[in-house]
Amino acid sequence: MFKRVIIKISGEALAIEGKGYNNDLIEEIVKDINKAILKGTQISLVIGGGNYWRGRSSSVEMDRTKADQIGMLATVMNAIYLCDSFRREGIPSKVMTPFKIGTMTKEFTKEEALDIMKDGGVPIFAGGLGHPFFSTDTITSLRGAELNCDCILYAKNIDGIYDADPMVNKEAKKYKTITYREIIKDNLKAIDVTAMQISEEAKVTSLVFALNGKGNISKACENNEAIYKISTKITI
Repeated sequence: MFKRVIIKISGEALAIEGKGYNNDLIEEIVKDINKAILKGTQISLVIGGGNYWRGRSSSVEMDRTKADQIGMLATVMNAIYLCDSFRREGIPSKVMTPFKIGTMTKEFTKEEALDIMKDGGVPIFAGGLGHPFFSTDTITSLRGAELNCDCILYAKNIDGIYDADPMVNKEAKKYKTITYREIIKDNLKAIDVTAMQISEEAKVTSLVFALNGKGNISKACENNEAIYKISTKITI
């Protein structure tokens, strides 16, 4: 079992297009995370905001800074929704942001995030870094380094990293393991480059795995052979 991990989940994964949130999937995610917590893994989360807004959704005339600010707030909305889902399952959770939003979120501190996890709860990091031009991958890798995580778990809609888009190229090759340097050199676009550079410098391993599949999150936290059939491990 990993002692401590941070999990990145996309906003699109939480939603049913045109119908709001996929509550069945969210309930499954929450219960699976609780299963891993009960087995001894401390868990924190980063949630994307793509179900509400992506920078490329804006018009070409829109200022990039303003577009990214809308995206940050989208992640806050998703985090609040997910936080309440944890509450309904009896799991302590707090939304933590790098800037104050009244009483809706807590301002991030490393010490409080660690305390939440030690008490069996789940801190959810939203609002990115509070600055434009950074992705949710970047905040995931940064918090993973700050919190001394054993591994960063990227829950994706595909089961790992390929040398081409497997949705387009049926001959695409899946990597069982790969290094951050190789991903950057080959321009595979699996994870944001800045995020990979942070993780490489901090010497934190990452795992890209398929979110869809019963128990995949707890399998990833267990760090056994079962997860490596549906994932790619990224090493230093």
